[in-house]
Amino acid sequence: MSIRYHLPPEWAPQSGVMLTWPRSDGDWSPDYASVERCHTQLAKEISLREHVVIACMDALHADKIRRLVKNAGGRVERLRLFALPSNDAWARDHGPITVLEDGRPTLLDFIFNGWGNKYPHGFDDEITRKLHGLGAFGAVPLESFQLVLEGGSIEVDGTGTLLTTESCLLNPNRNPHLQRKQIESELRRLFGVDRILWLKHGAIDGDDTDGHIDTLARLCDPHTIAYQTCDDKNDPHFAELKAMENELRGLRRQDNQAYTLVPLPWPAAVYDHTGRRLPATYANFLIINGAVLVPTYNDAADAAAVAALKPVFPGRDILPIMCRPLIYQYGSLHCVTMQLPAGVIPEINLT
Repeated sequence: MSIRYHLPPEWAPQSGVMLTWPRSDGDWSPDYASVERCHTQLAKEISLREHVVIACMDALHADKIRRLVKNAGGRVERLRLFALPSNDAWARDHGPITVLEDGRPTLLDFIFNGWGNKYPHGFDDEITRKLHGLGAFGAVPLESFQLVLEGGSIEVDGTGTLLTTESCLLNPNRNPHLQRKQIESELRRLFGVDRILWLKHGAIDGDDTDGHIDTLARLCDPHTIAYQTCDDKNDPHFAELKAMENELRGLRRQDNQAYTLVPLPWPAAVYDHTGRRLPATYANFLIINGAVLVPTYNDAADAAAVAALKPVFPGRDILPIMCRPLIYQYGSLHCVTMQLPAGVIPEINLT
């Protein structure tokens, strides 16, 4: 099957980032002010460097978001707000995955089924198509596919490698009619990759995505992987994350050399009111033009996580974003964002 597309890596030039602003009347309502502060900080930092496409509740909500971002010091003229119904805020998984075809962007729209029908998802599954219909992505074409796939489940290096997890992509709650070889064939065809690296280990308590790669191990360039570690032998995650680390040590680059591995520190355990452990992970960072936005959790390890990523991304600012409120809904910074490569939104200054 011929390769149609090329999926650029996250560190490639971007025209914008998509957010779906949390609803005040949904799951976020118990601590909505804190969650909104997190999103405001995200929108501010992104808007200083590129556009922000935001799905929001209605016109009044859009006006409030503009005021919040303006007061925070953001570039309001770079906000593009669209009123749409939504179930939740996880734009990484219901937003478009943008590929290049002969250098021109095309938006790919996949089925979003609430991470295996765990949660209501009907509105979120329609957001990409509705945003496209409203002109949020200019004249960029959109193609929809009958494949369940979330953006948080894949990492690419732009040179032919895709990194993912067996626990998510091979889970029967996604595409039960497809076998591993068929899924690999689709990944190669749709994203222009020629090899797929599968991880078997890395489960984190509180993660309801069945093991998204963006909570575990991240390609930072074609030679480097930053990954979540656990150095506490008494922590239930120790053995599983050590097994993942050993898997990563065994992976090889396209040139058959070992990857440069960058361990990220382990934050202290955080629990919700029911006693459920929450998935705090520093691997859930976002690369944007000129910066890397790093989730922090008001934890002693925050500074070490930021310091670990500084040498990995020379020339980019490493900016901490307080994301503790996000993990109470079982995700973090990367999960609520979806980058839009250069060419998707016109009239953007990439310098």
